[in-house]
Order: sequence, then C-alpha cells, then structure tokens
Amino acid sequence: MRRRHFLGLSIAVGLMAAGLSGCASRPPLRMGIHPWIGYEPLYLAEEFAWLSESVALVKGESVADTLARLRAGELDGAALTLDEVLRARDQGSDLVVVGVTDVSAGADVLMVRPSIKTLTGLRGQRVAVELAGVSGVMLLKILERAGLERGDVTEVNLPVSEHQAAWQRGEVSASVCYEPVASALAAQGGVRLFDSGDIPETIFDVLAVTRQVAESSPQAVRGLLEGHFAGLRHLVRNRHDAIYRVAGRQNTTPAAIRRALATVMLPDLAANQRYLAATGRVEVVARNLAHMMIRAGMLGQMPDSRPMSDPAFLPRSVG
Repeated sequence: MRRRHFLGLSIAVGLMAAGLSGCASRPPLRMGIHPWIGYEPLYLAEEFAWLSESVALVKGESVADTLARLRAGELDGAALTLDEVLRARDQGSDLVVVGVTDVSAGADVLMVRPSIKTLTGLRGQRVAVELAGVSGVMLLKILERAGLERGDVTEVNLPVSEHQAAWQRGEVSASVCYEPVASALAAQGGVRLFDSGDIPETIFDVLAVTRQVAESSPQAVRGLLEGHFAGLRHLVRNRHDAIYRVAGRQNTTPAAIRRALATVMLPDLAANQRYLAATGRVEVVARNLAHMMIRAGMLGQMPDSRPMSDPAFLPRSVG
C-alpha cells in the first residue's frame, strides 16, 4: 500500500525478544516499521544499539503489514504517513503522532507520457494510482490543483510496484508513484509533471503510538524518539558512512540513497516542536486531509476533537 523498498528488499519480520532485560517491568513498545528513507534513523539506531530496550522494532515489507498488525492489536505504534494515521484511526486504532520523521519534498511524483503537457491534460487519461496509500492522496491533490474531479480521469488502482509493468503494456498514460518507479518510468520516456515539492509541508511521515501506550509507558515513547534522533544525528553528521549502511540494508546503490535523501526533508528537534504544536502544521494538515479524504470516500468520518499530535515526548535536547 505504501512506498516499498527501492529495489524490492526482502525484510525479515521480527520482534525483539521480550526478555531483553531481565529486570524490565513492562514488555517493550512494539513499533511497526517498514523500508522508507525517512524511517532509516530508527534502523540506524537499532544497528548501533542506540535504541532503548523498552522499544522493539517490528519489521515488515510494506505499510500493509503494519496496518494489518495495528488492526490485530499486535502493535503499540507505527511509522506511517499522516494520511495512513487517519486511515488507522478510522479503523479503530487510537493513534497519536509523537514525532515527524520526514516531509516529502519531491519524493512523491506524477509521471506522464510526453503527450501530456499540463495537469489539465490528465482529463480522460488512465492514471495508475494506489488508492489505499499515499499516492491516492497525491492524486487528490493533483486533481485539486488541476481543477479536475476524480471522474475526469480513469483511476487504475494498482500497487505502485506494478505501475511500471502497466506502463510498458500501454495500459496507463500517467502514474502517481515514487522511487524507484519514477526513475524507471523516466528511463522509458516518462516526464515528471508534478511532485510533492509543489505542495510543501503536506505529506508527512510520522511516528505514532496508541494513546493507551502514551499514557501507560511514556518513558518507552521517549526512548523511541531518543533513538530516532540518535540515528538522525548519525545520518546528518556521518552522511557517507550512513549512506553506505542504508544502501547495504536496502540492497541498492549509494547513489540511489543520495537521490532519495534529496527528495525529503528530515526535520530536527526544533522543527518537530513546531510541527507538533497545538496549532502546528501536523494538526492543520491532518484536518485538511481528513476533509479531502471524506469527500473522496477514503475515510468514513472526521477524527474526534482530540489533538492528533503530542510534542510532550520529544527530547528536551539532542547532542
């Protein structure tokens, strides 16, 4: 449903043993995670043993794994896009956003055939889109910008990993996708007509936990965020080493990782504090997304009146 590994990495699904610490009074916070460049700080934190023993990363291949486990009550939190948090809440998972890992700044893309020169040229075209994921929200924003309705295009609902094959078969004239599919389509003559850089601070990847865990295990939530910022610090300060580690884990090239990093903004602690404030961008965007998704039939109802985010778990400072 969501952005997959750049080159189709096979990820082992694992859970840190509950007995990591013999004196632990609580089981670890089970945090669902899947491959995406914005979540790499947590993978790095685990690799360097900077992640608190009160946190266990539950690794899946895609967000579909994560959402299924959330619905089954097998997770206490997850790394998700903000629209996915809204979907999870709509399906009964009472999540609160406690951190922002990245903001898409070109990572999510509309690729089109060269004959399509403008967004209004999408009228009557067949568009590959994964409606259950972030590309579905991207399509809504694209149509909004173009002044078009959903009925003005033919939506071909496919996982993003299948867009290239549909393009090669001539079944679609446009694709709402992300790397590596965007580069693959460009190599076959596709043109980048629109991307998330055109709608700044709209697509957020976040860390969200259940309110129950936030209330009962605040130290574990703080440990999660401390681990994230430790990994982010390594990614920023030791970029060369981090890029090669990420490339090895994702089974791709350092150049591909550099390109991916260029399409996202990785907010520091100060930016997180601004984003998660009571009147911050996360609250504003979440409400706007909810209205848009309800109109499009992607969401059943508006979230309740409680805040979507809580900055209280952020570290006071980072090294």
